[in-house]
Amino acid sequence: MSITWTETLDNIDWEWLSHLYAIAPLGNKSADWLQESFANSRYVCFAWSDGRVIAAGRAVADGCDVSYIGDVAVHPDFQGQGLGKQIVQTLIDRSKGHRKILLYANPGKEGFYERFGFRRMKTAMAIFENEQWAIENGMLE
Repeated sequence: MSITWTETLDNIDWEWLSHLYAIAPLGNKSADWLQESFANSRYVCFAWSDGRVIAAGRAVADGCDVSYIGDVAVHPDFQGQGLGKQIVQTLIDRSKGHRKILLYANPGKEGFYERFGFRRMKTAMAIFENEQWAIENGMLE
């Protein structure tokens, strides 16, 4: 299995990426939503195998103060092979120089990110479009 890496939006099949997020599983994110969110992100990272994206992630950043890493997804057939780790590390490396790098983890996944040096925040707060969903899924108290 040969894996290649890219950090551009060239040749992305947004419908396939939408499918990838659904099966990862990171929820239902439409192709249009993903295309816009990735286009508006300062840093992007994709792993490819056999001409398809098998892992992806992005960081929204302002260039100096804060970088937010989000939407890290790995196809289930490729999970456990270090692809997610490589995406997160690439996005951390690109975000160097920012005063802080943020992310929020799905409940139960915090330990994965702690290995990179992320620590729980006491003051983090959020407004979710669907607050009830966020409560039911352990994102909000």
